[in-house]
Amino acid sequence: MTGTVVAVVALLVLIPVVAFTAVWLRARRELTTPTERAVHTTLHTASLAARPLRRGLDETSAEEAAPHLRQLTGAQALGVFDAAGDLLAWSGPHEAMTEQLHDAAARAVDGERRVLIAYGGLVRGAGDNAVRALIAQPLLIEATGVVGVLGIVITEDPGPGMLGAVTEVARYACSQIELADLDASRARLDRAEVRALRAQISPHFIYNALNTVASFVRTDPDRARELILEFADFTRYSFRTAGEFTLLADELRNIDRYLTLERARFGDALAVKLQVAPEVLNVVLPFLALQPLVENAVRHGIAAKPDGGTVSIVAADEGTDCVISVEDDGVGMDPELLRSGSLDSVAETSGVKEAAHVGLANVDDRLRAAFGNDYGLVVETAPGAGTKVSMRVPKFRRGIST
Repeated sequence: MTGTVVAVVALLVLIPVVAFTAVWLRARRELTTPTERAVHTTLHTASLAARPLRRGLDETSAEEAAPHLRQLTGAQALGVFDAAGDLLAWSGPHEAMTEQLHDAAARAVDGERRVLIAYGGLVRGAGDNAVRALIAQPLLIEATGVVGVLGIVITEDPGPGMLGAVTEVARYACSQIELADLDASRARLDRAEVRALRAQISPHFIYNALNTVASFVRTDPDRARELILEFADFTRYSFRTAGEFTLLADELRNIDRYLTLERARFGDALAVKLQVAPEVLNVVLPFLALQPLVENAVRHGIAAKPDGGTVSIVAADEGTDCVISVEDDGVGMDPELLRSGSLDSVAETSGVKEAAHVGLANVDDRLRAAFGNDYGLVVETAPGAGTKVSMRVPKFRRGIST
C-alpha cells in the first residue's frame, strides 16, 4: 500500500513537469520560423563540412566533407576532385557521370574557371536520364591557385540561383582549405622557432656541462657517471622531435636535470627553490618555454654574482590559468634592454657565441602565438635587484595538446 502511495505522489509531481516541458517545446516550435530553421540547418551543415576541410584536402577529408557540400549546393550528387582532376570522393547517385566530370574538372583546373555541361553535351547512362547538367567548379585560392574541383550533378536547369550557390559553397570550401594551409605554415614556423631556440641554448651549456663532467672523471668517477646520465637525458628531451607542446611536469623534470649539472659546476654558490601546485603539473605549454628562463637566471643572474645566489621556480594555480615564475636574486639587468628589444643580442664568452639573454623573445613570441597576446612574458628587473620572469598559461585551450 505504501509503495502505491509513493508511486501516485511521484506521478503527481511529474505531471506538472511533463506538462510544462510539452508547452515549452510547443511554444519553441511556434516561435521558430521556417526561415530561422533553414538558416540554422545551413549553418550547421556548413560547420560539418568545415571540420574535415580544415585538415587540408585529401581523400579522407573529401570523403567526410562531400555529403555536407552536396547538401549545401542542393546537388543530386557531388564529387570532390584534386588539382590534377582525379576523383577523391563521391556522394550520391549517378556515379557513371564521374568520367565526364573528370574531363570537366581537368578543363576547370587548366582554365581556372567553371565548366558547365548541359543538354546536348551530356552523355547519359540508363539510370541518368534525369540529369540535366554537370558543373565543374574550381576551388581557387588566390595565393596558391586551383587546389581542387567540385563536380556537381543536378537534375534541374542550371539557373543563376543554382550557379550562385555552387560558387559560394566553393568559396567557403576554399576558405577552410586556406586556413588549413595557414595552420600548417604556423606549425612549420613553430618547429623552426624550436630549432632556433635549441641552437641558442645548446652550445654554451654543452661546453660547460662537458667541462664539469671532465673535472669529476678522476676525482669522483661515480659522480661523473651520474652527471653523464643526467646530461644524456637532458639532451634527449631537448632534441626530441615529438610535438611543439609539452607538459609542465616534463619541462620541470628536464629543468631538474639541467640544474643538477649546473649545481655540480657552481657548488654551494647556486641554491634552488621549487614550489609547484600539484594541480598544474598537467598544464600544457610550448616545448622548451621554461628552460630558457631558468638558464638565463643561472647564467646571467647567479653566475655573474661573486657570492652566487638562489633561483626560485614557482608554478601556481590561478583559476583558469597557471602562473609560472622564475626568479633570481642575482645582478639583474637594465630594463632598457627589454624596451629596446635587445634580449637576444649576441655576445661571446670563453670563445663560445651565445645570446645575451637566451631565447626570451623567442619564448614570448611562441606563447603569444599559442594563447594570444594576454599570455606573453612579464619581466621585472633592475641592476642589482635580480630578475623575475613570469608567464601565464591557460590550464586548458582547445586544439592545444602534447
